[in-house]
Amino acid sequence: MRISHFHISPYVLLTLSTFFWGSNMVIGRAVMMDMPPMALAFWRGIVGLLILLPFAWRTMYAQRALIRQSWHILLFLGALSVGGFNSFLYVGLQTTTATNAAILQSNMPIVIIVLGYFWFRQRVARYQFLGILISTLGVLVIICQGSWQMFITFSFNQGDVWVLGAVLIWAVYSLLLQWRPMELHWLGFMGSIVLLGVLVMLPFYLWEIYHAPTWSLTPATMGSIIYVGIFPLIVAYICWNQAIYELGAQKAGQFIHLIPVFGTLLSLIFLGEKLHFYHLIGIILVVIGIYLALFWRKA
Repeated sequence: MRISHFHISPYVLLTLSTFFWGSNMVIGRAVMMDMPPMALAFWRGIVGLLILLPFAWRTMYAQRALIRQSWHILLFLGALSVGGFNSFLYVGLQTTTATNAAILQSNMPIVIIVLGYFWFRQRVARYQFLGILISTLGVLVIICQGSWQMFITFSFNQGDVWVLGAVLIWAVYSLLLQWRPMELHWLGFMGSIVLLGVLVMLPFYLWEIYHAPTWSLTPATMGSIIYVGIFPLIVAYICWNQAIYELGAQKAGQFIHLIPVFGTLLSLIFLGEKLHFYHLIGIILVVIGIYLALFWRKA
């Protein structure tokens, strides 16, 4: 299931994925006051689907028998990734802080490794655990602004439960990618899960329309929907799926720690936040942790 005839390093693909997902959090925070969460998640999926289908429909039609045969796992993967993760994240950001959300998201690699161990008996080396601990420490330094007091006063609320659900959803999706039909072309796979994910979100979006206040389509909301529909959805998912295919969920999961790092850097640029010393310390720790978890080996 290669993206193209030109091989791109899976580590480059993972870096691109986490960059776009980091920007997704920044965009999500910026428009949360202007759009209800399911509206942003649903129209994000619609934009991604409109862009993807012109390229994917021929493949989907040619492999329709395989898609029909594997509809149950494709539906499950689409519901988890396109439908579930961002819906839970956007809902959670309504009632929790960005700090809490980032702390919980930084636990994705640990959740992936724990579920992988219990479900598939995947082994984990000691240096991988060391890398996870160091990169997690780097994330905590960034999101707690180097303050021990901020860390010890961390408390859960309803939004945190939604974000924790998003973390669990993404970990399950990453592990279950190995169940997708390998004969299905990547365009057919992406087209199928985006289409099915949008269909899963539709009843929840209709429920939100009935209960939530209306919102207006302004240049800011339109630009945000288009961006998150192209890059955090289509481009990032393609890169992530290919990297999972080449490296496996455990190794790829370590790059999740880059999401709050990129989110912090993009916030500095676009939201006018200042760069502090703890940002640099945290980023250095994240890079060291990823190196230990992925590249370092005992002699």
